[in-house]
Amino acid sequence: MEKIKVLFVCMGNICRSPTAEGVFTKLVQDKKVAHLFSIDSAGTHAYHIGDAPDGRSQKAALNRGIDISHLRGRKVVFGDFEDFDFVLAMDGNNHAILVEACSPQHQHKIHYFLDFAPALNTREVPDPYYGNGNGFERVLDMIEAASDGFLKYLHDTKHF
Repeated sequence: MEKIKVLFVCMGNICRSPTAEGVFTKLVQDKKVAHLFSIDSAGTHAYHIGDAPDGRSQKAALNRGIDISHLRGRKVVFGDFEDFDFVLAMDGNNHAILVEACSPQHQHKIHYFLDFAPALNTREVPDPYYGNGNGFERVLDMIEAASDGFLKYLHDTKHF
């Protein structure tokens, strides 16, 4: 069986998408289905290629038992649309950039990540980079809900 290939995407690949990569990776490990997945993250912009996730993202994730310190920022490349089964955007701006960059035959792979958490009543994972307060915790809550919903969707639609 081929692995289900999932790519999480935000703007710089140092806050939201590496957090999603870490959360979803831990979830599939905890559910004993990690062997069925290939999980990565990327940004639509090249601001932070090679950089570790933002320290605040790392700290918030580590407080929940998720170590994302080993991840490094990269930019989405054209081949990602062919290689990945799901390209999950964190917000409308990045979703639009992905759709525009993607050839028509692969656009069905692009989704808003929060569409898998309909109870949140939003499609936007807010970018916590410039915010103060508990923005990173709020982002983690949203990502955890969407990760649970996405895994349930994959199971319910017989992807595994």
